[in-house]
Amino acid sequence: MASYVAPEIRDKFESLPINLKNCILERNVQLNNIYDLMHVLEDIVAEGEAE
Repeated sequence: MASYVAPEIRDKFESLPINLKNCILERNVQLNNIYDLMHVLEDIVAEGEAE
């Protein structure tokens, strides 16, 4: 399954740093709205804090 970024939030996604975008896309996620994007970002932060 490839990651998907809905057109409605593509501008927000594209404003992120390239390393963060790559990290998100590697997770094979479906980003249909801003809440999906926020959830993935929260997961990344939580994983970073756990290290």
